Amino acid sequence: MSAYFVDKAGCTKSTIFPGVEILTAAGKEMMLSEVEFQPGAIVEAHSHPHEQVGMVLAGRAKFIVGDEERVLGPGDMYVIPGNVTHRVVALDETVKALDIFHPVREDYL
Repeated sequence: MSAYFVDKAGCTKSTIFPGVEILTAAGKEMMLSEVEFQPGAIVEAHSHPHEQVGMVLAGRAKFIVGDEERVLGPGDMYVIPGNVTHRVVALDETVKALDIFHPVREDYL
């Protein structure tokens, strides 16, 4: 096992909402999460103390962050400060996104 390179086979994989799976790798201070949403899958409204930044890699999804709503597609990025309520709805195709959390989300390990 390398201290510097991540083997996806050793990552934690979780279903966080129906149709939404994440694969995570963490360092001491931050976490990287690859997220896959099935068409129509919903990340229900929630908040957490962790700062979250991310990018949509494939597909399109409606993001509701605080009081703003926007449909994002490949290459679009987002910033979700800690404790801000947010929700995501995948549209009519599979969506892939990359999230970075600080600090590490222990509940995803």
